[in-house]
Amino acid sequence: MTEINALLERAANGGRLTLDEGIALYREAPLHDLGAAAHRRRTRLHPGNEITYVIDTTINYTNICDVHCSFCAFFRPEGHPEGYTMTHEQVLERVRWAVDQGATQIMVQGGVNPELPIAYYVDLFRAVSERFPSADIHSLSTSEICGIAKREQMTVEDVLLTLRKAGLKSLPGAGAEILVDRVRKRISARKIDDDRWIEVMRVAQRLGMPTTATMMFGSVETDAERVRHLDVIRRLQDETRGFTAFIPWYYVPFKTPLKGKEATGLDYLRVLAISRLYLDNIPHLQSSWLTPGLKLGQLGLMFGCDDMGGTILEEKVVTLAGSTNTANRAELERAIRQIGYTPVVRDTYFNRRDFALATA
Repeated sequence: MTEINALLERAANGGRLTLDEGIALYREAPLHDLGAAAHRRRTRLHPGNEITYVIDTTINYTNICDVHCSFCAFFRPEGHPEGYTMTHEQVLERVRWAVDQGATQIMVQGGVNPELPIAYYVDLFRAVSERFPSADIHSLSTSEICGIAKREQMTVEDVLLTLRKAGLKSLPGAGAEILVDRVRKRISARKIDDDRWIEVMRVAQRLGMPTTATMMFGSVETDAERVRHLDVIRRLQDETRGFTAFIPWYYVPFKTPLKGKEATGLDYLRVLAISRLYLDNIPHLQSSWLTPGLKLGQLGLMFGCDDMGGTILEEKVVTLAGSTNTANRAELERAIRQIGYTPVVRDTYFNRRDFALATA
């Protein structure tokens, strides 16, 4: 344990872990010691008493998808009677409702729908920008970007430039799952590979578009592959400095073709802690409460996280997989206050927003 304690001390003080050291810590460090080191690191990065969150929504505009991931209960293949694509007015009505609730972040995200031309997105984003200038369009997964590029025979850079001109400001990290080839072939063989995900993120960041990074764990990956995923993210961040935050969340198996077992709360806390210690170059770590629930999301704030994610006013993908967790602003803020912190509303880019705190 002497070696493990030395690694924990070094990482808590900002020292860089090697891949092998990260795997050793993840596997061998006692959970409370790992969490304490992560909390020390988080406190050094973000001193003070504030925990941030964003008022946001996720509008799943289409469920038609030609990727067919086995971990997804949301998609419907082309031609399926349950397939849908929202009209622009339907999306705009949902944006209007979210903005009325105070939302500053709008995520439009869905399946990789081969029927939709780039004009669908251009016209939609332009309309959102014009009608709701206070809302940041933080939308589309890397897979959707690549789907548009393939349909239009455009480069990823040209797609991003076109969409940015229409109002797209930043990209979420969706579609990362686990950035290890073996895992992706098992759970999403038709999806873009790990190199392609990295390429889209690199291009977006080079164009000045901030992005987040994610990890969906708990499907078929090993402990070592979880840490390898963190290593891929860290290496790209060393190169670009374009990731604003990292958001790990666990796979919900209940209604998916892949099935399997749900990760435990202890798994979740361990992943949060090793993420904070290993990702020494990413400023923010988000405690995503949607899959583990609000209480575990609250605990995550003591395991390295400085951000509570968002209100997620509307979302279907995780819900259709079997998640039943919901939280409004008052509940998020209550969870933050209960452990001695002050909730602060932020925007997509972690700028503080002056927005009246919710009352319970």
